[in-house]
Amino acid sequence: MRFAIRPFAASDAAWLVSQHADHYARVEGFDDSFAVLVDQIVTAFLADHDPAYEAGWIAHDGETRLGHIFCVRLDEQTAKLRLFYVVDSARGTEVAQALLDTCLQFAKNAGYQRMTLWTHESHAAAGRIYRRNGFARIASKPVHSFGVDLVEETWAITF
Repeated sequence: MRFAIRPFAASDAAWLVSQHADHYARVEGFDDSFAVLVDQIVTAFLADHDPAYEAGWIAHDGETRLGHIFCVRLDEQTAKLRLFYVVDSARGTEVAQALLDTCLQFAKNAGYQRMTLWTHESHAAAGRIYRRNGFARIASKPVHSFGVDLVEETWAITF
């Protein structure tokens, strides 16, 4: 698949939120509270991120967006991977790995010593790519979020 990666822009925000909302409502039955959370994360990023330590990227083929990923600061030594998503038509291609590589390299270059992320056990494909890239699941717990019963997971990697 042909694609490139560029920095996230404010003009990508509405697309990003709708992709998350639509996909997770369709696939996992999430309610509207998930879209609200994603919108809050994106709005906060746009309003107050430090580009030396935080960034987002969009994978695209021309004008067609294929996915996105973010690196944000949790604390001085810890980055947090956020909003990692690849559209259905680009899954199983190199897009997800390229986005993850971009995010991990940025975190290392920014001087972070580790990265964490939050996901759900039902995202098995994401878990496989995290594990292949050196992340380990460090916590999990059953929750009721976004209108459904889930198992939250926290993953981490040390650089």
